[in-house]
Amino acid sequence: MAAAVGGDGGGHKKSKKKKKGKKHSTTIDMTPMVDLGFLLLTFFVLTTTMSTPKSMPIALPEKLNEEEKEKETDKIAESKVLHILLGPEDKIYLYQGVAADKEEVIDIKTTNYGKDGIRKRLLEYRGTIEAQHGKGESIFLIKAMETSRYKNLVDMLDEMNIIQQKKYALVDISPEEVDLIGGGSEASTATASR
Repeated sequence: MAAAVGGDGGGHKKSKKKKKGKKHSTTIDMTPMVDLGFLLLTFFVLTTTMSTPKSMPIALPEKLNEEEKEKETDKIAESKVLHILLGPEDKIYLYQGVAADKEEVIDIKTTNYGKDGIRKRLLEYRGTIEAQHGKGESIFLIKAMETSRYKNLVDMLDEMNIIQQKKYALVDISPEEVDLIGGGSEASTATASR
């Protein structure tokens, strides 16, 4: 079938052009993306486990008031105490007794952090002290010289934990003890008289 096309009715043809609209650039609304970013950030911050600080537990004595301090001033036998002097070049000096006593001859042993070093010596000393005075009566005093390394002090505290020594203390080294070991002499076993 044929279709009839009707005219404008005026006889002249008018050209029809389609009007094109202005081109708008496409825009993306970023507001939901920011919300999503903060939501994810909040989620990960709240669900992650933070790294725990690596610290060494140290047993500290209870704080005493003045009355309790007067009661706790009992003397400790010198034979219960082992002095551990941390010297330069990873040397460790061990002795029992009192360094300030001028008449007594003090036997100083030297050891190191090796396999058959400090741990073996600490166990030997603790065994002899506990044989004389009873279990749990040994006291170790750790004293670091200015020329020793901080790592040596940490290693010694580790040794206390490894051998499960309950009674030990960090104490300042006295000038007599520095003189006693000669400021870090190299002798493996020295006997000094004061």
